Amino acid sequence: MLSRRDFGKIALAGVPLALGAASNNVVRVGALTESFHDLPRTPGRDNVDDVIRVLKASGVAEIDLASANTEAPSPDTGMPPPPPPGPYGGPPAGFTPAELAARARALRDNLRKWRLATPASHYAGLKTKFEAAGIAVYAISFLHDDVFTDEELEATFAHARALGVEVISSRASIEMAKRIEPHAERHALTVSFRNDRETPAQLSALAALSPRFRVNLDIGNFTAANQEAVAYIQENHDRITHLIVKDRTRNGGGNETFGSGDTPIHPVLKLLRDKQYPIRAYVDYEYVGLGTPQEEVRNCIAYVKAALA
Repeated sequence: MLSRRDFGKIALAGVPLALGAASNNVVRVGALTESFHDLPRTPGRDNVDDVIRVLKASGVAEIDLASANTEAPSPDTGMPPPPPPGPYGGPPAGFTPAELAARARALRDNLRKWRLATPASHYAGLKTKFEAAGIAVYAISFLHDDVFTDEELEATFAHARALGVEVISSRASIEMAKRIEPHAERHALTVSFRNDRETPAQLSALAALSPRFRVNLDIGNFTAANQEAVAYIQENHDRITHLIVKDRTRNGGGNETFGSGDTPIHPVLKLLRDKQYPIRAYVDYEYVGLGTPQEEVRNCIAYVKAALA
């Protein structure tokens, strides 16, 4: 197992970051674009160009693309923008709970309007951008919560199909997954459900709802929920599209520098490599690092590549 000290040595040594597949030619390694949470946003514009820039600088050429990166945040909320919460989250200050709730509703309503008004050709254009940059968009992720209308669900699937992804990564309840199923069938897209605190039985119940449903296993969240990632992957590898690789501690603990938490990153990666499971490994930078998100993602990729060597 690579320790935190080893992780630092890897980062300083500048382990070569082969694009796309790992150097072993078996495990494909990439990143979640939500890792780059410091990128500026301009109302009315997506930030795909900035995402492509930092991906190339980080040595990443295969991604699970956050839908928020492709969607233009609306300037029309009826309220001035709140002060920024800081680079690592937290509620904005200066507003009452009622004002914050009203702002959230306005933002959500405007996002729905944008999705319904945006043609699939917009996402075909984004596909061209990523292809020109040499970046493969394997999946696009949505938070499919209960406020989605059926028309909005259909729009997200049409957008994903135009983007050319193989997988939609989703966080959804059983009830919402049942509503998602006909859209997945109509567009012939795989939907992979990402875990938060779900048990193996709950993940199996989601995946069992449709032949098109799979699991996007977050091994950090799985460990924090006191589940066993290696055993789960061994038993369910044919139902997993890709892993989210991050390091958390057990009993609901926080995110740690790779090699410092309880998540069995090294055994999991060795399992994928040795068994040649067709499961991709995408890093997710969520711990509080000393570098920029771009630098920390590069370090995370280096850690994964070294573990697979």
